[in-house]
Amino acid sequence: GFLHFHGVVLLEILQGVTLGGDKEASETSNETNTVQGLIQRDDSSLEKEIGERRGNRRGDFALSDVFYFSKKGIESIVEDEVTQRFSSEELVSWNLLTRTNNNFHYISLRLTILWGVGVIVRYGILLPLRVSLAAIGLSWLVIGTTVVGFIPNCWLKDWLSELVHVMCYRICARGLSATIHYHNRENKPKKGGICVANHTSPIDVVILANDGGYAMVGQVHGGLMGVVQRAMVRACPHIWFERAEMKDRHLVTQRLRDHVNDKKKLPILIFPEGTCINNTSVMMFKKGSFEIGGTIYPVAIKYDPQFGDAFWNSAKYNMVSYLLRMMTSWAIVCNVWYLPPMTQKEGEDAVQFANRVKSAIAQQGGLVDLSWDGGLKRAKVKDTFKQEQQKKYSCMVVGDDSSE
Repeated sequence: GFLHFHGVVLLEILQGVTLGGDKEASETSNETNTVQGLIQRDDSSLEKEIGERRGNRRGDFALSDVFYFSKKGIESIVEDEVTQRFSSEELVSWNLLTRTNNNFHYISLRLTILWGVGVIVRYGILLPLRVSLAAIGLSWLVIGTTVVGFIPNCWLKDWLSELVHVMCYRICARGLSATIHYHNRENKPKKGGICVANHTSPIDVVILANDGGYAMVGQVHGGLMGVVQRAMVRACPHIWFERAEMKDRHLVTQRLRDHVNDKKKLPILIFPEGTCINNTSVMMFKKGSFEIGGTIYPVAIKYDPQFGDAFWNSAKYNMVSYLLRMMTSWAIVCNVWYLPPMTQKEGEDAVQFANRVKSAIAQQGGLVDLSWDGGLKRAKVKDTFKQEQQKKYSCMVVGDDSSE
């Protein structure tokens, strides 16, 4: 009841902020509203665009070709398609939390007072309650899974294990004031399958596990996380790898394949992007998850940034700082869509299958479908990609037959 009342009051306040703030901002600022979508890109290929500039003439170098590359370079400098996916998405109106838009540094005294009251409520009331709930959820997860681990392997152990996991994740979700809307539950992942989803935050696991049990995949950690992992694996066959094992691609694939082949085990939960993206797009899916075989159950997750920014910018915040930001936001509101199960078609390789699943998730979640590798968050573009573009242009200049 308290959470519902809190949500209703908050929604009314934010709507008032949106209407009043936008009016006051327009009166006090002449700045551009937002930089999101500043560049309107043409999806045409290199060959098509340069061909149109040349009047569809092929062969030899044309000075007009320079304009194409200059245009693409300036577009990337102003607003490239990759790096903006690794920072918090711009807000159309201020939510009394983060100030990601330059227009919201200062709007009015009234909104500043509202923001100050919000700080008191979020840090003085909501934060202690949420930390307490999170501590209860994690403690019960460790205690419950440890106790269940002493039960011999049977249907009772599996049932109790799933019950404990779901119960603990739901307590932790209350610690984030999470409001989750699940759609198309008839497509929920089944045992012996692989659930793949777009990745925005570590709490994606909590969001999905609120509605059913999953076998987790990940690297073995130390400290508190290690204690939780060891307790969880006693009750349920989660798949934890040592750091050296993670580098052995064949070992990882085989262990995952063995798990999938046992139709009594919970579906594996995998995030094929390999890194967190800012809830505006879906980036390249690694093909490893799609070489295992079996049925893929795609899931699309879309957060509402109006109530809190769920994206984890790991380059800027450590896990403790990130969780503090989550627990001092207004709430975590998101939609989860279960898509129809998909299997690899005859003649379709793992990369094509991965792209097909990615496109389905992007379309359902209203996300931008990008082919870029999320690894660019920490690495540079591979030379092979640059060489591929150079080769395309070379073929236009000298022709496809360059054997002379």
